[in-house]
Amino acid sequence: MLFFTIRRVLGSVVVLIASSFLVFLMTAFSFDPLAQYRQVQPPPPPEFFESLRERLGLNDPLLVRYFDWLKGAVTGDFGVNINNVPVAEQLFGRLLVTGRLVIAAMVLAVLLAIVVGVVSAVRQYKASDYVFTVIAYILIALPTFWFAALLKEFVAIGINNLAGDKILFTLGDETPGISSYGTTSMIFWDRMGHLVLPTLSLGLLTFAAWSRFQRASMLDVLSADYMRLARAKGLPWRRVIVKHGLRNALIPLTTVVAIGVGAIFGGAIVTEQVFVWHGMGEYLIQEGIGKNDINVVLGWLLVSAFFVVMFNLIADLLYAVLDPRIRLS
Repeated sequence: MLFFTIRRVLGSVVVLIASSFLVFLMTAFSFDPLAQYRQVQPPPPPEFFESLRERLGLNDPLLVRYFDWLKGAVTGDFGVNINNVPVAEQLFGRLLVTGRLVIAAMVLAVLLAIVVGVVSAVRQYKASDYVFTVIAYILIALPTFWFAALLKEFVAIGINNLAGDKILFTLGDETPGISSYGTTSMIFWDRMGHLVLPTLSLGLLTFAAWSRFQRASMLDVLSADYMRLARAKGLPWRRVIVKHGLRNALIPLTTVVAIGVGAIFGGAIVTEQVFVWHGMGEYLIQEGIGKNDINVVLGWLLVSAFFVVMFNLIADLLYAVLDPRIRLS
């Protein structure tokens, strides 16, 4: 297991370095940090552009720029934006905001996918299977921004009216200023109230597709010979499902979840815009893409790539736990 883990970690490092180089190339050829200044009337003098290009390192060869940026990125320094503010300061603060949304959505999606997928497979072609199938297809077809808007307009208003108080919030990741006057308990519950609707929006749309993979995987397991043998030995059906069937059926879902991390980060961008969260999505759109800021976009993409690679590494290690034979491959 130790050598298996070392191989996977080294492979993940290589993948991350390769992805960082590709991200740098795409960003360098796609963004012009000086574009907003060229649109100013009257335009700044040439000396201004030359000074800015020198400060941002745009006069250096492409490989030199990449290795300079990579050396800083390894230590957590993503350079400065066009306003000379360190990107890491802004990015890591927003990462905590987006992180709690992504983690909560993934936990919700995985739990629902396992439960719904197993129930649908065990009760194949029963009423519950058809109901879950219809719900999943509807959620798959819904655009993220529209589903989030529906939750804001109907779910939040309905629950708040029933509770007689505002317990679900539709704007922001926390009440403005609460960090300065609220207690730890107040801040926690306030953030939970702001977290519910974005988590439901992102988690339910993600679970819909994952539950179909879990259902298909569970159906394959149910027809396996070892499942029939375990049942023939007299083991209770529930124990056969949970101990023998579910463990093997989770392997394909683990792959899907690891690959889907990137899609969740993409969905978080839209979700944050709808609910006005001040997270990584807002930072990318307003400060990165909106201002053609290379370092902001590079920092965002590298952090996202890191989490995608990390979750794929975790998936590789989970394979070895779920199926010990994989360690020998």
